[in-house]
Amino acid sequence: MSTHSRTAAHPLTEASRPRDAGSAWYRQPIVWVGAAVLAASLAGCVWLIVVAERYADPALPATGLQILKMPLTRVPAQETEPPP
Repeated sequence: MSTHSRTAAHPLTEASRPRDAGSAWYRQPIVWVGAAVLAASLAGCVWLIVVAERYADPALPATGLQILKMPLTRVPAQETEPPP
């Protein structure tokens, strides 16, 4: 028994010892690299959505048979004379 309290003095176990401040998760560089890669990926996705919305593709001529809005035949190219 301890002389200061009536409970028995127990040695510090591994679970009850204070952890080293250097091993905290926010001090690990791989966590910050992972967070930066995640943030860059999300920003890139948002940027691609914005660009795709701004510059829409021109509509395809819808003549003839189609499957899922995709024409099954080729549209003949307009013939132009080559420049001299």
